[in-house]
Amino acid sequence: MKYLNTLLFCLFSIFNYGQLDTVTLETSILVKSEVAIGLNVPWDIEWGPDDHIWATERRGTVVRIEPNSGLTTTILDIRSQVSAVQESGLLGLAIHPDFENSPFVYLVYVYGADFPSGERLVRFTWDGSQLVNEEIILDNNISAGFIHNGSRLMITDDMKLLMTTGDFGATDTSQDLSNLNGKLLRINLDGTIPDDNPDPTSYVYSFGHRNSQGIAYGPNRQIYASEHGPDSSDEFNLILPNRNYGWPAVIGSCNTSAEINFCNNNDVVEPLIEWTPCVAVNGLSYYDHPAIPEWEGKMLMAVLGGFARLPRVSVLTFNEDGTQVTQEDQYFDEFGRIRDIIVSPEGVVYFATNGNNYPGSGPNMIIAYSKEGTVSSTDDILDQEMITLYPIPAHRGQTISLTYNKDLAGGQYQVIGYDGKINQEGSLPDDNQSINIKDIPSGHYYVSVTSDIGRITKSFVVE
Repeated sequence: MKYLNTLLFCLFSIFNYGQLDTVTLETSILVKSEVAIGLNVPWDIEWGPDDHIWATERRGTVVRIEPNSGLTTTILDIRSQVSAVQESGLLGLAIHPDFENSPFVYLVYVYGADFPSGERLVRFTWDGSQLVNEEIILDNNISAGFIHNGSRLMITDDMKLLMTTGDFGATDTSQDLSNLNGKLLRINLDGTIPDDNPDPTSYVYSFGHRNSQGIAYGPNRQIYASEHGPDSSDEFNLILPNRNYGWPAVIGSCNTSAEINFCNNNDVVEPLIEWTPCVAVNGLSYYDHPAIPEWEGKMLMAVLGGFARLPRVSVLTFNEDGTQVTQEDQYFDEFGRIRDIIVSPEGVVYFATNGNNYPGSGPNMIIAYSKEGTVSSTDDILDQEMITLYPIPAHRGQTISLTYNKDLAGGQYQVIGYDGKINQEGSLPDDNQSINIKDIPSGHYYVSVTSDIGRITKSFVVE
């Protein structure tokens, strides 16, 4: 399997030869690589203890991706249980920190057939190849809707589970402490209420939230969250226990007479930074690694674009104690809506895209950026000559020759346009395969190869 993974990495890295994008920082050059393409609205990505990327797809599946080769396998399919309408679906994911002894994966999904009925926190067990044995951790007390379902998960250093919930469009829920919507919940890993919660009879840790869809540790192991505003005042917040974050009486900072009065009477926490018009802030990851020194100690935030139409990754700089955001820098604005972002143990940045249009048009990708010199060189890949796709870029009217190692023979391939249309498909024989593109218009496409070991993809251009 290790040999085959190396082979597949060589195959699809060559697809992108000569097209690797770079980003130049003060002293670092970041090099782009495409990990996977054609996913179905990836919502939450996490770096697994097996050095794979684990991702939820909103339709109701979990996939596991080997980051070098891009080999993708489906390890859970609960589409029959999940309501994936508009913004609902299979959303948050968290992996138990002691995975060797407790191989548990926590998920949040909206259930119901044609209409979202509620939101459910569950736990699955990893058996080495699949997620099995669903256990319900929290159910029946969280309402869900077509919008504002929160659902980011995070396991804290003291082994508690934090879960964001949205107001599902019912704004009166966020200030109601007897209601679990519009909150940040703190939960024991077995689903019980922690004795040291602000109220030991309640899951509620903080309240007055509209729709938080990003949560992470930051400087000094403080907890931060991103939160969607209405048409204005998206927020980035420092989370404090038993505190009110204002919604719906306060939108962003306390700056109107009514808001100032409410804030004074309700001990409201104001955002560290806000954005108007809203940019649709999403997943968070703290860059606590020396590999990219310009970003060390800063928060990386996925941004979908919102009303401002500015999708990107925002890099937020803090003051010394992490109580202020002193600067925002913006990167990667050419990929469309960016949903979530993670950092590998080697300091490589991965992010998931959701297409150019709401709520998740294709093609959806996992993209990586690493500091130059930390990944295999293209020359090393070409020297092995284990597989080629030639010529790339291709010109309309040509035939592309796909040659590959015999271990891939017997699989199936598809040529798919960025519009989702399958333009060609067939099987992979023992030696090579020709892809005839004479009837394919100029544009962006990707090849998807599926075999008994999983799926692997890469994009190419027809000029």
